[in-house]
Amino acid sequence: MIFLENDNPSRTVAWLLVLVLIPVVGFFLYVLFGRSYRKQKKAEAKILSDSDRMSHAAEVQASLLEYIELPNTENPANRRLMQLLLNNAKAPFSMTNEVTVLTNGLSKFNRLFGAIRRATDHIHLEYFIIKDDRIGNELRELLIEKANEGVKVRLMFDDVGSLTLGKAYINSLKDAGVEVYSFFKVPLPIFSRDLNYRNHRKIVVIDGVIGFVGGLNVGDEYISNSDKFEFWRDTHLEIKGEAVYALQTIFLNDWNYVAGQMVQGAIYYPEVNTTKNSLVQIAASGPDSDWKCILQAYYKMIANAVDKIWLTTPYLVPEESIMMGLKAAALSGVDVKIIIPSQPDHFFVYWASQANIQQLLEAGVKIYRYKNGFIHSKIMIVDRLAATVGTANLDIRSMEINFEVNAFLYDVDVIHRLEEDFVKDLEESVAYELDTYKERGLHRKFLEAMGRLVSPLQ
Repeated sequence: MIFLENDNPSRTVAWLLVLVLIPVVGFFLYVLFGRSYRKQKKAEAKILSDSDRMSHAAEVQASLLEYIELPNTENPANRRLMQLLLNNAKAPFSMTNEVTVLTNGLSKFNRLFGAIRRATDHIHLEYFIIKDDRIGNELRELLIEKANEGVKVRLMFDDVGSLTLGKAYINSLKDAGVEVYSFFKVPLPIFSRDLNYRNHRKIVVIDGVIGFVGGLNVGDEYISNSDKFEFWRDTHLEIKGEAVYALQTIFLNDWNYVAGQMVQGAIYYPEVNTTKNSLVQIAASGPDSDWKCILQAYYKMIANAVDKIWLTTPYLVPEESIMMGLKAAALSGVDVKIIIPSQPDHFFVYWASQANIQQLLEAGVKIYRYKNGFIHSKIMIVDRLAATVGTANLDIRSMEINFEVNAFLYDVDVIHRLEEDFVKDLEESVAYELDTYKERGLHRKFLEAMGRLVSPLQ
């Protein structure tokens, strides 16, 4: 099974080592965490007729791309990135959009709640984590209010990510007429291999005209109101325009899978009324994808860079090709800057991140630890030509296992806005120094080694 299902040599060796050292426990761990989702027929159910429409649009655009005049695509690198996403993610590009960068939780929830209050037809929400706390209950009351007004409300959450969400919260929504479903329901998570394949997407679509996507879940910590982290730094996008169609399609595909409902119709894809022109592609990836879409797009962006790569990620555990790309870019003179947290929210992935710092520093990559709380943004900016914001972390889980969604942006004004936030984050960060880092103690090196050993098994 291991030799047939794994295409990553380091992961194959790691699993073999686990089976040799702890044969019985290792077998159950492999069944839960190691098996390839592509072998499961469940992926075949995640198909919706609207996906065919989006795929057809992508194919048409792919054939015409080199003949179309688009803003900020004079550089061949952007056209090649767009071509890649058209082919591997079936992600059409759209021109008629207005994109607003929402910095941190309060900004996101103020805009989100305002948009929900104005909803007249439908509200679609998909989150990895929803918590039964102050901000979670504010959302719940708002959704109940809109459902009572006759607005169709559909809510989807990940069953493991929202494991603490109680029945009382869910039932109060259902009693008001809100349709609620969990993704990959796992009654006994420890005994189910579905535990490993999670829906990490954060999507909201309101009336088909406004969408939200980014790193923020629903919980008090995301508005910097928790005991663990004094401040939570994150980034989200509000999108109005044609790109919302893609978010809508991704949501309806997932909804069809969890609810068994083929929801479709013109009401979900209304005429766009914005006059702004911001070039956007929305790409979804997951274990049901033919290609590792977001991973390939990250690789392409890094390989295309000639001036700078600015990257923010909570987890610095890149796949081998991304690791090599970052080092090669820095060695060739590209300004590679990476901001990561200075404190962990997940133990093993934090130390796996720390294990990669020295070799990146030796290649000339500049790495900074964010000191003003926890930084959870998932952003990459390349040469002020392209940027991406979304749900995918720079780790194996996001790139190969979870269901993710990212917005790829080509609008100079939006990219400049992201750069401004990045510069402010740098001011709140401290640079790692190679000479100092080499002197870290044996205890830290041991934890890094443990994190490195576990990382291929994610």
